[in-house]
Amino acid sequence: MAVDSFEAGRDEPPRPTGLLDMLSVAAVALDTRGRIVFWTPQAEELFGYSSEEALGRPAARLLIHPEHLQAVVSLFTEVLETGRGWAGAFPIRHKDGSSRLTEFRTMRLLDDLGDVYALGIAADHTLLQRVETDLALCERLINQSPIGLALLDPELRYLLVNPALERIDGIPAEDHIGRDLRETLPFPDVETVASALRQVLTTGTPLLDQYHVGRPPADPDHEHAWSLSFYRLEDPTGRILGAAVSVVDVTERHRAAAEADRARRRLALIADASARVGTALDVEQTAHELAEIAAPAMADVAAVDVLDSALSCRRIRKPDNGPELFRALALKAAHPTPALRAADPPGDLAAYEGDRLVTLCVHTGRPVLVRHVGPHDLPRIARDAAGGALLAEAGVHSYLAVPLIAHGEVLGVLDLKRTRHPAPFDEDDVVLAAELAGRAAVAIDNARWFQSVRNTALTLQRSLLPDHSAHHTGLELASRYQPAQATSEVGGDWYDVIPLTDDKTALVVGDVMGNGIDAAATMGRLRTATCAYADLDLAPGAILQHLDKITCDLEHYIVTCLYAVYDPRTGRCSIANAGHMPPALARPGAAPRLLELPTGAPLGVGGVRFETTSVALLPGDVLVLYTDGLVETRQHAIDDRLNALLDLLDEPHRPLEETCDILLYGLRNPDDHDDVALLIARAL
Repeated sequence: MAVDSFEAGRDEPPRPTGLLDMLSVAAVALDTRGRIVFWTPQAEELFGYSSEEALGRPAARLLIHPEHLQAVVSLFTEVLETGRGWAGAFPIRHKDGSSRLTEFRTMRLLDDLGDVYALGIAADHTLLQRVETDLALCERLINQSPIGLALLDPELRYLLVNPALERIDGIPAEDHIGRDLRETLPFPDVETVASALRQVLTTGTPLLDQYHVGRPPADPDHEHAWSLSFYRLEDPTGRILGAAVSVVDVTERHRAAAEADRARRRLALIADASARVGTALDVEQTAHELAEIAAPAMADVAAVDVLDSALSCRRIRKPDNGPELFRALALKAAHPTPALRAADPPGDLAAYEGDRLVTLCVHTGRPVLVRHVGPHDLPRIARDAAGGALLAEAGVHSYLAVPLIAHGEVLGVLDLKRTRHPAPFDEDDVVLAAELAGRAAVAIDNARWFQSVRNTALTLQRSLLPDHSAHHTGLELASRYQPAQATSEVGGDWYDVIPLTDDKTALVVGDVMGNGIDAAATMGRLRTATCAYADLDLAPGAILQHLDKITCDLEHYIVTCLYAVYDPRTGRCSIANAGHMPPALARPGAAPRLLELPTGAPLGVGGVRFETTSVALLPGDVLVLYTDGLVETRQHAIDDRLNALLDLLDEPHRPLEETCDILLYGLRNPDDHDDVALLIARAL
């Protein structure tokens, strides 16, 4: 088949295949008399004479100007006599009469008979000079270019590599030649590069600015980035020679973009933390919010531990080298990991010795960074040997502890570990973690002081509420006090049950407008005064009259109060109201209703008379006294809420303790902003 193809193409003109064809190099042979005996088609193209016009004629007279004739003859004679070749350029006379500078290489030839000839190889001097310049320029550009350049054959084997590519992949140029592309490029996706090059070879369409990232052998510890472009190489006839690859190092741009992206993510994380951390005045919730932000945004495992002494608001002693007692508040992992089992569960107390890194962090008030965790570091990170083994199993390779500092006081520590996250913690992570910890520490500090003050007020509030006896003549009683769930302080709601003479019982519910310890203390004073006036066996309206005078002496306080006296001998209940919510009455066989009483003015207004109303309280009747926190909300009309209260009293025979729970569960929401006092009495 190959022979047939050759025979079929014998009559076709040869196609240019290389540099010689592009230069159209001519060959001319002269005998010893200077006559032209050999004339190539390229000579005809270069000098203008056909072979018929040139062969047999003296070359000097045909091609040389008269003024150069003597010099050319001498040169010709010297080459024939000495055998030394000559190279140079001199003007030749073209057939059209013009003079053209031509580059010559001359040499002596001997045939098998011993005859001597002169051979001249000639090319257009201007064209040759341009080609030489282009080649020199290309060589300089390739060798001095900061861009990595490589020429590959169609099988993707190296033909040429410039010094810049040597520096990029760390392999000498001579070690590239003949090797496959995939053996040298430092890209994890080198198969993608090879596939792209095959596509370029097939289609001829260049692929430009292909972005690739990898770690070159010359710098394996750092990530580099390159922009690759691929071109198909063809000769003048369109024959595919291979492909060219240019490699531009864009590492600085890559790192700048990565740093800018990292900075954006940091700002977004801080903004997210500002919105999500410290949403409630609750220490545990704030710690949990911080851990949720830190993992997985910064670490694979995040823990928040607070000094037990800080939680109890005790004065923190000066740092020393001794152990510290921590309470674990939050623990969060970005994925399942044995490192969770090495951490203290939230709520647990843990004592850490002074040589532990978490203890060092709170003692110094400075971050502790271990970029690369080794076996010798784990004992100082873990609580014990078992914990260290779990951390090693989890693959903890980098550790960071940041103190929680608020108003100059170290409250605890944010503990961060990386397992799957490939990069170690760095100084930028320290700054970011410190920012998150600082914001959370202020919220934790506010929450712990709020909880301390709230607990104090709540303790005072509960201590002032009555421990009424289980038995009162003619009555069954149940009561509840529930503090607000979403307010900053405890309110001044109270209830009281006061035994009176002749088996009578006083039932009291009141609400001091305000909150905190002051409101609780005011409530205690009014409760004490109520008990004292109750012993005088006065009518409920008269009792409220006296309480009004006392309240007027308490600046800035307004109080609502409902005072009722039940007499089991008559089955009547006398009630007076000082601006309070009306009591509800549930009677077997009848619909629950609100008692219609003169509302009266709140205590503390002064100069207002309070009326006493008598109502029947029959056996089985249930009287419900409550403060406004049970029924008032910011979203509902008060009439709708009062109707809901009556709907929940549809079973008067239900146990009173159960009725208390039903009312609180059915009417209260977790985010209610007011406390509740509830007192229920059933006539026996």
